[in-house]
Amino acid sequence: MQPRDLSDHVAYQAGRGIEEVARELGRDPAEFIKLASNENPHGPSPAAVEAIRETASSVNAYPKAAHADLTAAIAAEWGVDDSQVWLANGGDGALDYLHRAMLEPDDAVLVPEPGFAYYGMSARFHHGAVETYALERASDFEQTADPVLEAYDGERVVYLTSPHNPTGTTIELAEIERIAEETAEETLVVVDEAYGEFAGVDSALALTQGRDGYDARDDVAIVRTFSKAYGLAGVRLGYAVVPEAWGDAYARVNTPFAASELACRAGLAAFDDDEHVERTVETTLESREYMRENIDAHVWPSEGNFVLVAVGDASTVAEEMQQRGVIVRDCTSFGLPGCIRITCGTDAETERAVETLNGVLADLGLPEGGTVEDAADPNAPEVSDS
Repeated sequence: MQPRDLSDHVAYQAGRGIEEVARELGRDPAEFIKLASNENPHGPSPAAVEAIRETASSVNAYPKAAHADLTAAIAAEWGVDDSQVWLANGGDGALDYLHRAMLEPDDAVLVPEPGFAYYGMSARFHHGAVETYALERASDFEQTADPVLEAYDGERVVYLTSPHNPTGTTIELAEIERIAEETAEETLVVVDEAYGEFAGVDSALALTQGRDGYDARDDVAIVRTFSKAYGLAGVRLGYAVVPEAWGDAYARVNTPFAASELACRAGLAAFDDDEHVERTVETTLESREYMRENIDAHVWPSEGNFVLVAVGDASTVAEEMQQRGVIVRDCTSFGLPGCIRITCGTDAETERAVETLNGVLADLGLPEGGTVEDAADPNAPEVSDS
């Protein structure tokens, strides 16, 4: 007895945690800081922590009311109908629901490369094929409609990521509209806005709602998460906002109670905790600026809560930084073997990361971090990442 053929699937590789690294190196976890997984440096919303405590004694009940309450709160925030909000077990769960609703066997999705591997992973789980379009290092990973449309060949779903992970670039609404306009009627454009709270661009939901001068469309959806700005990565909570015309498909594709009681109550509390989000965003902006100004290597401008840095040899640099107590993301698995990604931390964490990286680069004889041309390998194999 064997599972179905999974030979074209890749395994998800999450960023390594402090406890894991400390055990491997036989060291005290207190020696390390982790800036590898784009987590909130201020932790979860305090209001969410209190909500989890208060809810803990009632988790014997299914989360029907909490699920409805959070759905309604998100819908009110975005100005959409409740049916358009698809709660899920993280943003990745929302991708699964979209694929359940959209993909027939052998339909294809078009995804960015480099990019978040779960777009393709989820499509394959649902018997879909995966095609790619390139974000080019030569143009600083700029996102426009042209490379997407040049690669497009009738795929059922087209993925855009704004801000993009791991590069931090965004795509303008006019470019998203052009992609939606120039692809087939039956193609859905999904804009992953997991890092949207940190960006200086408007949500693509404007295209679904028909506001800010744009016509309302029924072929654009967005995905958001509570993992980043709200600090709730550990409870797994995300959602999609879909066009009104097919919002009722959710009831036919979601798992029973798609988000837990704890997650929903935490999400409701965090959604109202403006102070925590504002503090997180302010820290991110300061950290991004500090790293761009002080790292002795090329740092791309970013609209996410992280920066991408050209270091010449990502694996060596990341490993040496880890030895010195700073865990960052080796982007080799994104197809960027010359780059590391550093999450925006607190002032102290950011300063330590910059000092450590500059020391490593100097010790390795790479004071300029290699060159931008060395930062990516277009022939690198597809490997999953976050």
